[in-house]
Amino acid sequence: MKDGQVPKKPIIFYYLIALVVIMLLNALVFPQFTNMYTREVDYGTFVEMLNNKQVAQVEVQKEEGQILFTAKGDQRIIYITGAMDDPDLVSRLEEAGVEAYGQTVPQQSSPILTFLLTWILPFGITILLGQLLIRSMQKRMGGPNAMSFGKSNAKVYVAAETGKTFKDVAGQEEAKGALQEIVDFLHNPAKYNAIGAQMPKGALLVGPPGTGKTLLAKAVAGEAGVPFFSISGSEFVEMFVGMGAARVRDLFKQAQEKAPCIVFIDEIDTIGKRRDTPGGMGGNDEREQTLNQLLTEMDGFDGSKGVVILAATNRPETLDKALLRPGRFDRRIPVELPDLAGREAILKIYLDKVKTDGPINTQLIALSTAGASGADLANIVNEAALLAVKNGRETVRQSDFEEAVETVIAGYQRKGAVISEREKKIIAYHEVGHALVAARQKHSAPVRKITIVPRTSGALGYTMQVAEEESVLMSRKEALDKLATLTGGRAAEELIFGVCTSGASNDIEQATKLARSMVTRLGMSETFDMMALETLQNQYLGGDASLTCSAETAAKVDNEVLELIKSAHKKASDILKADEPKLHELATYLLEKETITGEEFMEILDKE
Repeated sequence: MKDGQVPKKPIIFYYLIALVVIMLLNALVFPQFTNMYTREVDYGTFVEMLNNKQVAQVEVQKEEGQILFTAKGDQRIIYITGAMDDPDLVSRLEEAGVEAYGQTVPQQSSPILTFLLTWILPFGITILLGQLLIRSMQKRMGGPNAMSFGKSNAKVYVAAETGKTFKDVAGQEEAKGALQEIVDFLHNPAKYNAIGAQMPKGALLVGPPGTGKTLLAKAVAGEAGVPFFSISGSEFVEMFVGMGAARVRDLFKQAQEKAPCIVFIDEIDTIGKRRDTPGGMGGNDEREQTLNQLLTEMDGFDGSKGVVILAATNRPETLDKALLRPGRFDRRIPVELPDLAGREAILKIYLDKVKTDGPINTQLIALSTAGASGADLANIVNEAALLAVKNGRETVRQSDFEEAVETVIAGYQRKGAVISEREKKIIAYHEVGHALVAARQKHSAPVRKITIVPRTSGALGYTMQVAEEESVLMSRKEALDKLATLTGGRAAEELIFGVCTSGASNDIEQATKLARSMVTRLGMSETFDMMALETLQNQYLGGDASLTCSAETAAKVDNEVLELIKSAHKKASDILKADEPKLHELATYLLEKETITGEEFMEILDKE
């Protein structure tokens, strides 16, 4: 919640307020005007009340031949009596102390006024409050057009309001270079028109979540200084058939009115999926109509006017081919996970927003976060700042960032977890087994940290390895060494305690996945050579793999995967048997310290 933002009240809260106001008006205000009534009395009663000094006001109406008066204490009743030829009336009034003889007493209100005050005014107040509530709801739902189903809910930002430029985007130099041409066209369209070149109507940003696709789109608008329309694909889909298509028409109409401008459709796969439902049955007609309208609008508008369509998705393989043909989304701009230099640049941008205690080694943090997106790195910096506040400090230290990396990877420390001494000992040997096997191989990354402090992710301990430099390729020897390292924990348990525990479950999962990839996708199998046996789907959302081979071949794949894992397991066991004294020494030291650094580990390992 933003600072100073008042929590939203439920609608029933305002209805209750309106009801209480109307009840108070009916009880306190309206009765003063509407609850007066008359009562006829004889002249003797009037004289008796005068003598008893009970009369408050008197009015003699000679033309009507009657006297109107009110009594003290209750002026809601107007008494009426006939006018008599009484010469002593004036003296009686003076003796009774009547305030003003001849002053007009309150008259009985007319029926029309009573009707207006009793019925029309309360209903008018209720309608007014209802209108105020409806306007308030419209503002929350996206403005006065929220109840207009054919209107698009696109958020419009002018250049000054986006607040983003290419300086705010780091780690995506190739994507920025591809988009810079669009910015130049929006600045100088005449230069392109003079030579007969046409700017692509649309550009599709594809990449994993959190890599900055939306940020790039805003940066393009900020650099070009043009209006920026932002809308999500899900906002086109409605329960009413035809509303999505109407919103597409309205969006493009607004865009052409404000050209040059940029239209950004986030998560376009919501409405842009392939129209491949057999026979047209079982599909979403509303979604298909929306897509058809989008295709029509992209063909219909003139790109030379400066309307550029940007879209983002992390599932490009599901998009309809008609959406990707030239003349619609001409360009496909990959927004991949940042490399080492990109991660370091992103960290520097976010570090400028926090107070640090001296210089921070961003290269070390970047090396420790291989595969992290820009959003992950922002989360790490924020976690480090939260740790500093938690520890009562006003600045963030290098140690806070290192702890934040571990928090994001493995979760928070479970300092209150109760683990028996035997299990703690098994965990220590397990983690040292990983580290020792990794250290005795040529193609393994150096050990950075070993800990047996449990984490909220379920890990009872872990061994962190950080490569000295980032690599984009993995050789077969490196893959085999990694398999041996993954099996080193179980091998240590078997060697020292003669048991197999559930602590190796994650290692087994990773080793099996790596060995299967070596056989089916990476061409590292002697049996199948360079034959592809499975396809990768949703590469930006985890990469689900499916076999594309016969059942007989699948059985051979399973056997080869098993042989790779067995060979790695045996290799790890042999390394640990040869270094069993060091295994005991390191495990004892880890049990005492609970957490040791890579330098401490290597110092003990290299000691004669």
